[in-house]
Amino acid sequence: MPGRVLVTGANGFLGRHLVQELVQRGYPVRAMLRPGTAPPFPAAWGVEYCEEDLARPVNISHLSSLAEGCDAIIHAAALAQVNPARNPEVVLANIGGTENALRMARKAGVSRFVYVGTANVFGFGTQQNPGDEARPYAGRHYGLDYMDSKVAATELVLRAIREENLPAVLVHPTFMLGPGDAKPTSNALLLELYHGRLPGYPPGGKNYVHVRDVAVATVNALTMGRVGESYILGNENLSYREAFQLIANCLGVAPPRWPVPSGLAAIYGQLCDVKSWLTGRPAQLNAAMAAVANDGHYFTAQKARTELALPHTPITQAVAESFAWFKAHRYV
Repeated sequence: MPGRVLVTGANGFLGRHLVQELVQRGYPVRAMLRPGTAPPFPAAWGVEYCEEDLARPVNISHLSSLAEGCDAIIHAAALAQVNPARNPEVVLANIGGTENALRMARKAGVSRFVYVGTANVFGFGTQQNPGDEARPYAGRHYGLDYMDSKVAATELVLRAIREENLPAVLVHPTFMLGPGDAKPTSNALLLELYHGRLPGYPPGGKNYVHVRDVAVATVNALTMGRVGESYILGNENLSYREAFQLIANCLGVAPPRWPVPSGLAAIYGQLCDVKSWLTGRPAQLNAAMAAVANDGHYFTAQKARTELALPHTPITQAVAESFAWFKAHRYV
């Protein structure tokens, strides 16, 4: 039988799919939840639970014991908020949380540590020449603590590999869609389009991937891939116009009609920053988010397809499954 795997961020959008994939493959799972979180998985799955806030561990010795008896750790816990752009909680969760996950790995002497990052830590490209794992980080100018903190967290893992021989593999998903997004997070885009709250589309674009494909490749990284290597987990590169048209077609609604010029998007983002400063509350978006939307964040996942057997489920299927889940759970 495979060894026990500790999953941090187990009740998040990706975390739930990771636990399900592990259970289906016969792995014993220990799911780490924030204190006070109700167990999210069916009792029949036999998931073992532990509680800890990795960003603020109450007791370091207790923290070190949480991975005891585990052969591997998948560190998927993160805070992906981008509004406001500067947020100490994001830095604490993503950098401090990774530091503490590495402490657990050292104490337990795990045979594999899989770190879940983001493709945004690499340089993006065009649809014709997408970015890959060899391109250096290109997002510093946005001023987003989320991106910057994930770069710092990635470097923590790479340093542990270099200096401590940590047997780690790094996976970096793009924009995930699919069922089970309870908050919702990335799949909120579908609800915005369904309700007609996006009148226009910005000039940029991004790479989209089914969350289940990410879960499959991440679990594969327990036994596949090369220690010390990073793998972008993505699928389809779509401009926002193409993506919104695709999603709207799947939902049976009209797509946004108007292109939003990059200059207008930038001005609106700056006005939102002023409003946020005056009110003390985040506005609809911010200047950093507008700058990101003006760029094309396109990536290739060929390396992960070759070395981690990353599936490539059509994004239309991810959208259909996500929307069906939303309807079944009365989000629409």
